Amino acid sequence: MRISQLEGQRVALWGWGREGRAAYHAIRGRLPLLHLSVLCNADEAAEVAALDDALIEIRTQIDGELLSGFDVVVKSPGISPNTAPVRMAIAAGTRFIGGTALWFAEHANPEGYVAHSLCITGTKGKSTTTALLAHLLRAGGQRTALVGNIGVPLLEVLDPQAAPDYWAIELSSYQTGDVAASGARPDIAAVLNLFPEHLDWHGSQQAYVRDKLSLVTAARPRIAVLNATDPQLAGLTLPDSEVRWFNHADGWHLRGDDLYRGDERVMDTLSVPVPGRHNRGNLCAVLTVLEAAGLDARALAPAAVDFTPLPNRLQRLGRHEGVLYVNDSISTTPHATLAALECHAGQRVALLVGGHDRGVSWDDFAARMHSQAPRAIITMGENGPRIHALLAPLAAQGLLRLSAATDLADAVAQARQQLQGEGVVLMSPGAPSFGPYRDYVARGRDFARLAGFDPDRISHIQGLGIR
Repeated sequence: MRISQLEGQRVALWGWGREGRAAYHAIRGRLPLLHLSVLCNADEAAEVAALDDALIEIRTQIDGELLSGFDVVVKSPGISPNTAPVRMAIAAGTRFIGGTALWFAEHANPEGYVAHSLCITGTKGKSTTTALLAHLLRAGGQRTALVGNIGVPLLEVLDPQAAPDYWAIELSSYQTGDVAASGARPDIAAVLNLFPEHLDWHGSQQAYVRDKLSLVTAARPRIAVLNATDPQLAGLTLPDSEVRWFNHADGWHLRGDDLYRGDERVMDTLSVPVPGRHNRGNLCAVLTVLEAAGLDARALAPAAVDFTPLPNRLQRLGRHEGVLYVNDSISTTPHATLAALECHAGQRVALLVGGHDRGVSWDDFAARMHSQAPRAIITMGENGPRIHALLAPLAAQGLLRLSAATDLADAVAQARQQLQGEGVVLMSPGAPSFGPYRDYVARGRDFARLAGFDPDRISHIQGLGIR
C-alpha cells in the first residue's frame, strides 16, 4: 500500500515512538489534509497535542471496538498483531500495516523490486552485520543508507535529498512481514540464523520462524542469501529467488579464523573488530551480499578491519580495579548469552542474566552449563527466579556460584564481590529489558554508569543514516 492510497480512508497511527513520529511526518508530507487518529499513551498525548495539528484526534483508551472503526492502522513495530483487540479488528476488516510496508511500497520500481535494497535479518548478529555491510559499501565509495531496526526508521528517509547507491536495511522479526505485505520485492535479502525469540509477540516459536522467514518466502527477493549451517535455512526451497549460500565450502566461509572464498584463502579475521567468532562468521554473509550485488567482495573484505563495533553488543567498556566490564545488553535470548560466554571462554566470568519473561525456554542454556559454566551467575529481572530455579541443581553440584539480585545495581555489586578484583563482569541478560528500562539501550547505559563509565560515551552508533 502506497501512502497516497490512504486518501479517503479512516486512518490511525498506533504508537508515538520514533517509528510512529516518522510515520506521521511521512503521511502528513504526502497527504496534508488527511484526518488522522493517533493512538498512544497518556504521557505521549501531550507531545502529540503540541503539534497543533487540527486534523489529529488523540485516543489513549485502545480496545478492539476502537480499532475496528478504522480502515487502516499504521502501527509501530513493537505492537503485536496477535492480541485479542487486533484480532477483533482484523475480523471486522481493519488492515494493520507498519511503516516498513509503506516505505517499500513507495520505492518499488515498475518490475516490483526495490532497487539496491540489501535487507538483513536473523535472531542474532543482524545489527552488526548490517552496519558492517554499510561500512564495506562506503569503503568502496558507495553512498549508503544504514537504516531500519538499527536506529533510523525507513520513513525518516522516505525522500532523501540525494538518493543513496545502496540501502543497508536491518529488519527485526516485527518488520519482515511488512516487507511481504508491501507487495514490493527486495533486491537482496539475507537471513543469518534462527533461534527462539519474541515468542510473546509472535505467539509461538512456529509463528516466529514463519514471520522471520517471510522476508525470503512471502517477500520473494531477487536474491536470497542464506546460512548453510542453519538447519532451518538449509532446508528452504525458494522457487521465486536465486539462492546464494554463505558458511558453505563453495562460497564465503571460515576455516578456523581464516576467511575463504571457495578454496581461496582471503585473509585472517582475528583483526576484524567484531565480538565473537559468530560475528566474524557473519562477515561471510556480508561478502556474499556484496557479491550478489555485483561488487568486488574480495577487494572490499580487508576494509573490515577498520569497522567500529556497535554499542551494547559484547562491548568492552574498560577495566576498573582489575575487572573488565562487558556490555551485551542487546542479548535477548539464551542462545545469545551462550555465544557471549563462548567469547570469554577460559576467563573468570561473573554473568548477569534475566529480564522480561517472554516464556522462552532456558533448558538448553542450563544443559550447556555442565561444560560452559562461568565462575558465577547472578539472576535478575522478571524471569530471574525461573532461571535461578533451573540452575540451582548445578550450583548444588559445585559447577557454578549462583545468586539472585533485586535489580541491576545489586547484580553488578554481587558480581564485583564474586570476582574480587580479577575477571570479567558480563551483562548478557538473554531477555528483553521491558519493565525497569525503556529498551536495551537504556539498560546498557545504566550498566555503564554502575560500572563507572560515561553512558554517553558508550551508546552512540556510528554511521547511521545516509552518507
